[in-house]
Amino acid sequence: MKVVLFCGGYGMRMRDGASDLPKPMHPVGPRPLIWHVMRYYAHFGHKDFVLCLGYGAHHIKNYFLNYDETESNDFVLHQGEVELMGSDIKDWNITFVHTGLDSPIGERLRRVKALVKDEEMFHANYADVLTDAPLDRMVEQFAGTDAVGQLMAVPPQSAFHCVDVDDNGRLESITTLQEMPIWENGGYLMFRPEIFDFLEKDCDLIADAAAPLARKGRMSAYRHRGFWQPADTVKERNALEAAYQSGARPWMLWESHETDQDPLQAAIAEMHRSSHQRD
Repeated sequence: MKVVLFCGGYGMRMRDGASDLPKPMHPVGPRPLIWHVMRYYAHFGHKDFVLCLGYGAHHIKNYFLNYDETESNDFVLHQGEVELMGSDIKDWNITFVHTGLDSPIGERLRRVKALVKDEEMFHANYADVLTDAPLDRMVEQFAGTDAVGQLMAVPPQSAFHCVDVDDNGRLESITTLQEMPIWENGGYLMFRPEIFDFLEKDCDLIADAAAPLARKGRMSAYRHRGFWQPADTVKERNALEAAYQSGARPWMLWESHETDQDPLQAAIAEMHRSSHQRD
């Protein structure tokens, strides 16, 4: 399945006043957010990407045009030549499409229709949320429906408490949002090409297309209570960085997979983690 990534927004909540990086290019460890999202999809075998570019497109293009495999792969330097012990993107196919500076998400998707219209199904993602969700199960669930689209639903992330108050002002209960039977859009989407029949020019993907489809019973949801972390703000990005540096990286499913497959790589990874902990 192809993967459409929306990576052209301004990301105003992530702006620190010093950098003009688009949100998906903010780093977590040595790699940007967008790489972590793409690596997640590649782990499940989905390696054909369509990047919907806009603001800061040159940062994303330059990053991949000058990609340095040694930043996230072990290597041997032999007589001045680099011999990689692994590779991230050599089998990836990445299509770069400028979809407008101010285009809403629905319009960005509409502008890459020609690249996915022949797919049975395709992924879509905002390129700024990390998760450990079982993508293979999400695909299996969607394939078994006649829905036009599917989103990953997650519990609300707010720490605020909700209160139930009677007519006399008496407080009857206090609960967290996570305890309530409500879910929010987790940003991991799948669609059939039929979605393009519901995308008007300059429309919003969720409000203008997915919501009407949901009212018709043509949207499904995969509920996930595991790890899910957005990076909409500097605070959230910093939380991901802290998790990365601590070695607690539940979204990096490929690390455990590679560990299971290669004892040498497992030992090297453990040395790296120990080194970070001593530092």
